[in-house]
Amino acid sequence: MKTIIKDMYNAFAEGNIPAVLAGMDDYIVWNEAEGNSLADGNPYKGPDAVMNGVFGRLGAEWENFRLVDIKLHGMSNDQVLATLRYHGKYIKTGKSINAQAAHHWTLKDGKVIGFQQYVDTKQLAEAENK
Repeated sequence: MKTIIKDMYNAFAEGNIPAVLAGMDDYIVWNEAEGNSLADGNPYKGPDAVMNGVFGRLGAEWENFRLVDIKLHGMSNDQVLATLRYHGKYIKTGKSINAQAAHHWTLKDGKVIGFQQYVDTKQLAEAENK
């Protein structure tokens, strides 16, 4: 399970979003952290919703958004916990982040069926507001 998630993170780092989406089940349920501006579409259902509601907005609103210091932790019941940090600069304000985050992934039959993000939403909000 960790290998699947690792491959998805590597694809994201390379900008290969189609490969990331291919790792998702057609019926994935994706949740952004409460308090995150991207949580306005929670839950995102299906890869297209994730693409349009999350990845598309990240690309349009953030410069050099990247995930760093990713550590994967295998869990029972086809789950993986990732601890990591977000780096990037919010385009509208020019403010940068170095935010602590965690991702809880749930898989079934080799595809991601569930995602829950946890992140320092205060830091994100401060970057997004002048």
